[in-house]
Amino acid sequence: MPHPLANASESQKQYGNADSFAMAFDDAWRLQISQPELQSLSRSESLERILAQLEDHPFAQKDAATAREVGEFRLRLHGV
Repeated sequence: MPHPLANASESQKQYGNADSFAMAFDDAWRLQISQPELQSLSRSESLERILAQLEDHPFAQKDAATAREVGEFRLRLHGV
């Protein structure tokens, strides 16, 4: 089964930095909120789901703790 973000990430190169991770996180967030069955997830569930989707991102592999912090920050920016 193809990765749910395959189409979004094909148009963007992924780099091992926080900016690249934030862009990928936002893509995953937009995809998640576009799916009615996922809109009821809690903040924590949303974060865990997106981080799991992005576990292969170069930044997440290099610094998982900071990637989590970036994800938490992005959710706050999205009002979650």
